Amino acid sequence: MTEAGILAEAGRREHRRITAPGGRPAWALLVVAIAALVATPVLAVLVDGAGGLAAGGLPRGAGEMAVTTVLLMLLVGLGTLVIGGGLAWLVTAYRFPLRGALVWLLVLPLAMPAYILGFVFLSIFDVTGPLQSALRSAFGPEVWVPEVRSLPGAALVLSLTLYPYVYLLARNALLEHAAGTYEAARTLGASRMRALWRVVLPMARPSLAAGLALVMMETLTDFATVQYFNVKTVSVGVYLVWKGSFDFAAASQLSVVVLLFAVAVLAGERRLRGRARFHQQGGRGRGIQPRILTGWQAWTATGVGVSVLLAGFALPVTQLALWAARGLHDGSASLVDPRFVDYLTNSLFVAVITALLCAALAVMIAHGWRMGGRIGAFAAQLTTFGYAVPGAVIGIGVLLSFAHLDEALVRAGVPGGTGLLVTGSVAGVVYAYTVRFLAPAYQAVDASFAKISPSTTLSALTLGASPVRVMGRVHLPLARSGVAVALVLVVIDAVKELPIVLLLRPFGFTTLSVWVYDLARENFWEQAALPSLLIVTVAVAPVLLLFRQVRRAESHSTDGKVDR
Repeated sequence: MTEAGILAEAGRREHRRITAPGGRPAWALLVVAIAALVATPVLAVLVDGAGGLAAGGLPRGAGEMAVTTVLLMLLVGLGTLVIGGGLAWLVTAYRFPLRGALVWLLVLPLAMPAYILGFVFLSIFDVTGPLQSALRSAFGPEVWVPEVRSLPGAALVLSLTLYPYVYLLARNALLEHAAGTYEAARTLGASRMRALWRVVLPMARPSLAAGLALVMMETLTDFATVQYFNVKTVSVGVYLVWKGSFDFAAASQLSVVVLLFAVAVLAGERRLRGRARFHQQGGRGRGIQPRILTGWQAWTATGVGVSVLLAGFALPVTQLALWAARGLHDGSASLVDPRFVDYLTNSLFVAVITALLCAALAVMIAHGWRMGGRIGAFAAQLTTFGYAVPGAVIGIGVLLSFAHLDEALVRAGVPGGTGLLVTGSVAGVVYAYTVRFLAPAYQAVDASFAKISPSTTLSALTLGASPVRVMGRVHLPLARSGVAVALVLVVIDAVKELPIVLLLRPFGFTTLSVWVYDLARENFWEQAALPSLLIVTVAVAPVLLLFRQVRRAESHSTDGKVDR
């Protein structure tokens, strides 16, 4: 056999070894071990909570909290569907002044955490705010004003910060429609609205369902916003039960209820998608051809888009900036508070450590499932489900897991007593953050790994490089852009995270998000302004990445003819 034949045969053997069902067992076991670490907190909640439910049923008040949670999720789902879906149709089907800027500016509210918009909203519209004060001055102290701290108030704030999920996915679905489908309905005599209801919406249903699922998961996870508005959901109940009475059993039982809600949301998303499948013929079309609006219709469309942008982002940021400037002027701003640097350092320390850990694990998972065969591929998918679990549940799960581990260490004779692993360090916070944010890191890294040709990997292995060397010298350099994106996404998510750090932080350990929550809860609006602005500024980074996606999608849709 010639030298070329020997190399080809060696390559075929190496390819069969990589792609065999068993793959390389060591790498498969590594991915399985990472998946087990991610699943441990959730399994701990299920085991402990299910046992408590079987023995004594639901904790007191759980039914009322469950009903409140359902109502809030329905209201927010409806609100984001109307706002996000309506805006997506408006900027896609029509042309009007400022439409080109609004297409991507309407994504900005995604950078505004709901708990920050919540306290700004209350500062303006609550009883002591300027709006109600002006109404009382004009119409007397008995003037009727709707209750702000209520379920509808919380739903409105959450809708204004979460609608971009629906907006982005709905707009992408509208841009992807081939021109023939929509135009055929119009040719057959359907009006634009009838074509929307009978043709466009059914075809966009999978995207709308995915957007609503994201919105409802975020609503279920929310903790601080609903507390500001005196709305007691099951996620709030988990925190209150644990922090108020340190009742592990009741907290884990409520966590099981939260998990059931999460499963219901995912099942509902599948149900909303249905079995229908829609395909477009002839590749990507020109999309829906926009109609030019004129006169009052054009400026009404502009006003709608600008109003949503102002309410969800521009006005809150302006108010925060005014508070911060006033605080700097009179010396009461958080920047001159000696704790500011400490809390900022805590936030960045935990965020950076978590980002490095998530990026490293993501690289090992992405590389490992390619080396570990089918078992590694299956385990790799399991490592991403932590992002679908509410932070409060992960926090309780980590507490349970570490408590059992502490007991095992004590029985093994390790000095330090119980609480060795949680209260003595930030290990519990970092572990919970890693479980929660490994999914976005893995998705970013895996997207870069997917661009690496299998022949490149096979060539390196055939030339005698070990899998570890292939990962360090081939895969990692080629996937460095995905690793960079993973680091950025995890740092931003970790800086914004609130429920996990509230549940797990050691005594005296405070982050910017916790500080903002504490200050806002005590109505110290001006002191909360600077750290809030910093969190929003950091959160703008991934939104800028989304801007690129929106603009890229926009460039694929040609203007073509205009439908009048």
